[in-house]
Amino acid sequence: MARQALGKGLNALIPGHLRDLDAPVGGTGQPQELPVAEIRPNPYQPRTVFKPEVLKELADSLREQGLLQPVLVAKTMGGGYELISGERRLRAAQSLGWQRIPAIIKVATAQEMAEWAIIENVQRDDLNPMEEARSYKRLIDEFTLTQEDVAKKVGRERATVANSLRLLRLPAEVQALVEKGELQMGHARALLAIASPEAQKALGQKAARESWSVRAVEQAAQERARPEAGPASAKIRRGPNVEVAALEERLRRKMGTKVKLVPVGKGGRIEVHYYSAEELERLLDLLG
Repeated sequence: MARQALGKGLNALIPGHLRDLDAPVGGTGQPQELPVAEIRPNPYQPRTVFKPEVLKELADSLREQGLLQPVLVAKTMGGGYELISGERRLRAAQSLGWQRIPAIIKVATAQEMAEWAIIENVQRDDLNPMEEARSYKRLIDEFTLTQEDVAKKVGRERATVANSLRLLRLPAEVQALVEKGELQMGHARALLAIASPEAQKALGQKAARESWSVRAVEQAAQERARPEAGPASAKIRRGPNVEVAALEERLRRKMGTKVKLVPVGKGGRIEVHYYSAEELERLLDLLG
């Protein structure tokens, strides 16, 4: 069965301020039957992984029910069309040998094509964490957007976008594990607490191989990130370590970044980590 999300129009996924940026060719907005061979893939498609089983499921649905949601395309200067959204539907139609497919033609700039492709996938939760992070970076790099701009366009908090972009600092081997689903977003964020890329890679591979929980990776990462402790500090750590870790976790969730409690005598200090000027600004706003 095709997922219910396929029945949603793209219009429902695009924030209101983007819906009227352009107009359909001819002004009707009605689907037209276009030759499949004349539609080229979207160069800004954020998805890099198309699971064969999902495409087969969609193809089976198309065979039984037809295409419920037309693909969205832009007419190109050199002739033919470029896909804005609906690549899985197009691929499924191609697998069935369809010669023509219902499509709505739009006039769109390169930035709009990139934004729409990312918005559709992000809001349908269709991207893995690495695809999402690379999509945000591409919007920032190619169209000179800020993290705040990207967050508004895709309907996310700026901290969410910032944390997503941080994943791109991980070694390629760890990114590949996240992309394949062997590590989750929580595992990846925990690994960022370690400074050494080699240590990140080693722990990430071990966690994936042994199916560690996110909490287990967080604890291991904290141990590797912690400086060597003297006898007194070690004694403190042996006692309230579990309680301290629980408090650090509560603060991390509240602030959206790494937080460390460092015992000093009868008191201690709270270390709040930030990874960009924008994230520092967000934390300052949060602290009032």
